[in-house]
Amino acid sequence: MNISVPRRVTAVAALAALALGGLTGTASAGSQAAAAAPDIPLANVKQHLADLQSIATANGGNRAHGRTGYKASIDFVKAKLDAAGYTTTVQTFTSGGSTGYNLIADWPGGDPNQVLMAGSHLDSVSSGPGINDNGSGSAAVLETALAVSRAGFQPTKHLRFGWWGAEELGLVGSKYYVAQLPSTERAKLSGYLNFDMIGSPNPGYFVYDDDPTIETTFKNYFAGIGVPTEIETEGDGRSDHASFKNVGIPVGGLFTGASRVKSSAQVQKWGGTATAFDRCYHSSCDTTSNINDTALDRNSDAIAHAIWTLSAGTTTPPGTVFENSADVSVPDNGAAVTSTVDVTGITGNAPSNLAVGVDIVHTYRGDLVVDLIAPDGSVYSLSNRSGGSADNIQQTFTVNASSEVANGAWKLRVQDKASIDTGYINNFKLTFP
Repeated sequence: MNISVPRRVTAVAALAALALGGLTGTASAGSQAAAAAPDIPLANVKQHLADLQSIATANGGNRAHGRTGYKASIDFVKAKLDAAGYTTTVQTFTSGGSTGYNLIADWPGGDPNQVLMAGSHLDSVSSGPGINDNGSGSAAVLETALAVSRAGFQPTKHLRFGWWGAEELGLVGSKYYVAQLPSTERAKLSGYLNFDMIGSPNPGYFVYDDDPTIETTFKNYFAGIGVPTEIETEGDGRSDHASFKNVGIPVGGLFTGASRVKSSAQVQKWGGTATAFDRCYHSSCDTTSNINDTALDRNSDAIAHAIWTLSAGTTTPPGTVFENSADVSVPDNGAAVTSTVDVTGITGNAPSNLAVGVDIVHTYRGDLVVDLIAPDGSVYSLSNRSGGSADNIQQTFTVNASSEVANGAWKLRVQDKASIDTGYINNFKLTFP
C-alpha cells in the first residue's frame, strides 16, 4: 500500500514562496506561479532500495568504497538517469588505495549561473548493505530526479544532482568534488541540499539549520502536513553538506536520526519508542526491513517540494504516459519475454511520433532483439542485435504508429539470441503527445 502524504494547502505553499528571498528571486506582478511539486511515489523509491539491496547481496553484502557493490550501485543509478535524459558524469578519485566514484547528473536547461544541487552519499559501510544509511537518501534523490524528467520540468535555475562515494571514510567524495570546482563554478551554486538517512525505522523529523531560506522551505512543508520538526544536531557536520558549507555554499537538508536514543518528549511528538532512531545504524541489519515507510514517503515528497520551490520553474506537460516498471528477466539465449502496458482513454489512433521508452539492463546489447508489438499484433523493430559489446539499451525510440488503434495492450518484446550474457527489462513506457 502506498502511504501518501496529503498535499499542503495553497496558503502554505504561498507562505513557502514568500520565504525564498534571495535564493529564488522575487516574483513580479503577473508572473506565472511556480509549478507544484509532484507526489513522489513511495513504491518507486522502495523499488530503488530493493535494487540496492540486491546489488549488496550479490557483492558480499555491502556497497562500500572500493568494493564491487559500490561500483555496481553507481552503474545502476547512472543507467536510470541516462535513460531519463540527464547528462551524467562519473568522477573518479582515490582513497585508501582504491578508486572511488562520484556521479553527477545535470538536467538540461535553466540558468547556468544559478545552480541548485541536491545530493546524497551512495556508499555503505563494509558491515552491511546500507539501505537506510544511505540508500534512503540516494533512492529518494534519484526518484526526485526522475520525477523532474517525467514532468518535463523547466526550472529557472539549472538543476544538478550528485551521489557521493567514500562518505563513510570522511566525506571523501564530496570533498573531492568541491575541491575540483573552480571558484567561478562554486559561486554559481545557489544552494546544496543533502539527504542522509531519511527512512529511519524509529524516525524523527530533523531539518538542518544552516541556510535560513532552505531551512524555512523544509519547515513550511512539514508544517503544511502537520508534522513537527526539530533542528538536526546528531549529524551536524558529519555528512556531505559540510564539504559545501566549508567553502561558503548555502546548504540545508533532512535527517531522521541514527544511533542517538529518541527522548520521551520526541516519542510524545512523533510516536515510536525511546530507543535508537536506527538500531541498525552501521550494522548488517540495515536492510530493506530497516525502513519506516511513512518517514521515507514524507521526506521524499519534501525533497521534491524543495527542488520545485527553490528552483522556481514551470512545467511543460509531457503528454500521457503509460508505464510498466516491473522487472522482467530475459533468459540467456532463450525464449522471448514481454513487458506490457495497457493504454486506455486515448481517442483514435496512436500518433506518428509515439515515444517508446526502453530501459533494458543487459551485459551485451548485441545479443538482443527488441520489438514493439501493437495491440493488433503488428510488430515494430526497435533494435536488432545492434550495439555490439556495449551493455544496456536505455533510450527512447520514435515509432510511426499512426495506423494503430491507440487503446489496448502494447508489448515490448525482448529476446536474447546468444549465450553467456544476461539481463532484464527494467522499464517500458509509451508517451502519447
